[in-house]
Amino acid sequence: MPAQKAIRLFFVSAILFVFKSNYAQVTKMPAYPLITHDPYFSIWSTTDNLNASNTKHWTGKEQDLLGLIRVDGKTYNFLGAPAHPLQWIAQTSIDQPHASKYVTDKPADNWMDENFDDSKWIAATFPYGNKEAAPSTVWDTKEIWTRRKFDVYDTTIKQLLLSMKNDDDAEVYINGEKVYTTGYQSDYKIHELPTSIISQLHRGTNILAIHCTNTGGNAWLDAGLATQEPIQNIIPASQDAVVVTATQTKYLFSCGPVNLEVDFLSPLIANNPDLLSRPVSFIHFAVTAKDSSIHQTDILFSANAAIAGNTGNELMKATAYQTQNLDVLKCGTDAQPILQKKGDDLRIDWGYMYLATPQKGFDVKFTSIQNIVKDYLSNGILSTPYPGNSVLDKNILLATSFSLFTGSTGKNSSATIMMGYDDIYSIQYFHEALQAWWKKNFNSMDELLETSMQQYSTTIQTCDLFDRQLYDDATKAGGEDYAKLCVMAYRQSLAAHKLIRGKNNEILFPQKENFSNGSIWTVDVTYPSSPLSLVYNPNLLKGMLNGIFDYSESGKWTKPFPAHDIGTYPLANGQTYPEDMPVEEAGNMIISTANIAKAEGNADYAKQHWNTLTRWVDFLVKDGLDPANQLCTDDFAGHLARNANLSIKAIVGIDAYAMLANMLGDKNTYHYYDSIAHRYAEQWMALAADGDHYDLAFGAKNTWSQKYNLVWDKLLDLNLFPQSVYDTEIRFYLQHQNKYGLPLDSRKTYTKSDWILWTATLTSDQNDFESLIYRVYKYATETPTRVPLCDWHETTDGRQVGFQARSVVGGYFIKMLAWKWNKKK
Repeated sequence: MPAQKAIRLFFVSAILFVFKSNYAQVTKMPAYPLITHDPYFSIWSTTDNLNASNTKHWTGKEQDLLGLIRVDGKTYNFLGAPAHPLQWIAQTSIDQPHASKYVTDKPADNWMDENFDDSKWIAATFPYGNKEAAPSTVWDTKEIWTRRKFDVYDTTIKQLLLSMKNDDDAEVYINGEKVYTTGYQSDYKIHELPTSIISQLHRGTNILAIHCTNTGGNAWLDAGLATQEPIQNIIPASQDAVVVTATQTKYLFSCGPVNLEVDFLSPLIANNPDLLSRPVSFIHFAVTAKDSSIHQTDILFSANAAIAGNTGNELMKATAYQTQNLDVLKCGTDAQPILQKKGDDLRIDWGYMYLATPQKGFDVKFTSIQNIVKDYLSNGILSTPYPGNSVLDKNILLATSFSLFTGSTGKNSSATIMMGYDDIYSIQYFHEALQAWWKKNFNSMDELLETSMQQYSTTIQTCDLFDRQLYDDATKAGGEDYAKLCVMAYRQSLAAHKLIRGKNNEILFPQKENFSNGSIWTVDVTYPSSPLSLVYNPNLLKGMLNGIFDYSESGKWTKPFPAHDIGTYPLANGQTYPEDMPVEEAGNMIISTANIAKAEGNADYAKQHWNTLTRWVDFLVKDGLDPANQLCTDDFAGHLARNANLSIKAIVGIDAYAMLANMLGDKNTYHYYDSIAHRYAEQWMALAADGDHYDLAFGAKNTWSQKYNLVWDKLLDLNLFPQSVYDTEIRFYLQHQNKYGLPLDSRKTYTKSDWILWTATLTSDQNDFESLIYRVYKYATETPTRVPLCDWHETTDGRQVGFQARSVVGGYFIKMLAWKWNKKK
């Protein structure tokens, strides 16, 4: 075939791919959502090319998906980065302790040297840690110095890997040479050491020496060394395109003479709770020829059993069976400790992961990477090392293989498989175990899988329509850069929640405070995330508020302001955050309730909780105008007295309560609180004024902050603050932006991207809006930190400061909400 024709056919295929993807929406993200449903079932690609790295849970723990395609005798890798298992040189202590020596008083300067005399050091075993962490050796001092001998038999290795878990800071030496320095690592992470270090190894005994400092809280230290051989005879597929829409991530690969399209669909449709709740994702494969020939392609897809475990080292139990129309592989930990753990950097270790395919044309088996290398790469056979339909082992791969054909052969050119997760019980709610919302409609996971496959064609049509509408609406509301930010935020925000069926069939929609402190039902996380729910389904916001109302109205929480949270995910049994945020949470709850009333056109929900809201508004009247020294939602910035932005929240909260009273026909109450709010707004302007802007805190001249809480004065049409306040602040903000955004305030150069979107919505000038949000878009597409979207970043270099994969990016939808509500006027 002439080269020109081949090139033309390729570009036609690429154009069709982009067209089918509902236009080229987002093509660059810090991390790409693949399987996203809730805080536990959440798998991402953290590189621009799908085959450049292993897929990960949002916490960064590897949860491997693998994809291979055989074409004309050659095998191409399109998903994940397959490699042989680690070959340990000095194993970590995950399976058993390992001998070492240590001291806790500073030793001589050459303590890390190979020939240092450690005969007087204390003999012990890794791992070291505080008593509560149940280590092999208790470490209860600030610092520890350790030395461990390890033997090397092969010095011709090409790669040296350090596996390490440490709390907190650590310096690592091999034979006296510093090879690695790191801060806190909450789980075992693999780091490739420079190849120059390999030359420091010699046959026989070598020394691994580590100095670790506990800067506060828990302590832990464990480390090991390994090497890993790449798998031969696999060609990396060339990734030609990636397109992300609200519910889908689509890839196009060139694999020799064929193009391969791989589409990941998680149908998180916010205005359809029944569909939103289903923990089932679809993976669709399609092949086309670059030439006019017919090609048979053989595709292998596998999912590591570690997806159903926390550490990746658990003993897993897997079974294979059939339903009426599906072949199913099911896997979970053997122990099944349902709802036995809580915390931030944790993954689920109960319930079951599912890989399901149609029965016709698919081979499904439990396999291993060794079997894939031995049999699939050489002859395309999916083999298994396990007899029977039940397996008890570690490192199990749930795999399927199938053939697709190009050309008019009458045979399949596309196929769809499913991945799902049944967590059995999702959360504990005041000591009662509750299940996911989808179980209201289905008796079993098998029934859900059958229905999901039957409804795939209508589901993808629904998602295509939704994705197109979201992008179009967001573009009309704020421009293309804004629309792309909304697409990036959509799945992440929803998948940081779990849709739960309450005892009375009410919606509960708690979020996990990801990589913040792991709290559940955090009020000041609900508040920033709420615009997405207000745009698409206010019932979801009710589900975020219900838990806090229940906590107060049950008598379990008796303070005159709302709780900060009601536990640590997934155990919602009462506040675990060590400090209150009185004005913050009272304002958040009242404003959020008023927003529901605005969205629904009635105050029925507020009426159900009127006594509670009244107690909270009276607290704001008493303590809100000039807040005492306390935390607000930006608690990472520390305590602050007389916080001007927090005061705005209190003032808006008071008038939001007045608005609700007016909607309920209580004119006297409306006039009383409305007059207080307006009087406070006048006082605020006098207290905060500082020439060309308003201060960070009353009396703190030459300081400033984003006054993002003003946005609800605008959206709720409260008219508390004159336009001049908005104009003054926007002019000032435009002059104080950095490369990657407007700093949160004058104290630091870091920012919160969700608040920038709120601040930008204060202006009615589209050019000013785009100037403010463009730098957030620039951050999202240029940040060197490859994790699910981080909402707390440095404005000078775009690096993550903290937080990731949080629901608060739902706050990006604030401009779309303003646009939607404005259309109704």
